[in-house]
Amino acid sequence: MATAIYLEHYLDSIENLPCELQRNFTLMRDLDNRTEEKKGEIDKLAEEYIANVKNLASEQRVEHLQKIQNAYSKCKEFSDDKVQLAMQTYEMVDKHIRRLDADLARFENELKEKLEVSGYESTEGRGVKKGETRGLREKRGSRGRGRKGSDEDSPRKKKIKNSPDLSDALLPMQPSDVLDMPVDPNEPTYCLCHQVSYGEMIGCDNPDCPIEWFHFACVDLASKPKGKWFCPRCTQDRKKK
Repeated sequence: MATAIYLEHYLDSIENLPCELQRNFTLMRDLDNRTEEKKGEIDKLAEEYIANVKNLASEQRVEHLQKIQNAYSKCKEFSDDKVQLAMQTYEMVDKHIRRLDADLARFENELKEKLEVSGYESTEGRGVKKGETRGLREKRGSRGRGRKGSDEDSPRKKKIKNSPDLSDALLPMQPSDVLDMPVDPNEPTYCLCHQVSYGEMIGCDNPDCPIEWFHFACVDLASKPKGKWFCPRCTQDRKKK
């Protein structure tokens, strides 16, 4: 059941991701085409300038060179926009990857805790029924052996509880362990903890907030609050005013 809940929430969070990625890729392709057109214009202006430079007056030369310079500036502008889109696309995908890592860590930790609780309860049950089982075996000695203990003592149950493969597979991970994973040094950091984006995050409604985005856990939030929300620092600044 828990697996289905985690999966459902994650699928809901990435429902619009393909459309957003398609939009960004389309914009980057359009910027590429506009850059290529502008480069062709630069080549044409350069050829004209070289061919006619001897016949041009000083002011005409300056004007022609200014056109070439403007075209180069436009190319740079297109390139910068494309880089920004690429970074935005990377952060968009990386945010979902880190949320998945955090959900997996939480799910594994919850599953491990359930197995530990289940094993503790089973041990208590075997201790209580040990005397009763011994008495039943003595009474049924002449009729042959009955069932050997409860279902909790069956080889199948023991295999599940004591299986080394299952115990080793469930690493004692905490959601905070996601922060220990390798991080791109160029990736931006957020929140009071100065870490990269992962899991659920909330934005401060103060347009001048220097941090802007915060992890739910770092600001003691379990769900998104209704109405406007201000981070602890901005809340203190507003109180001072």
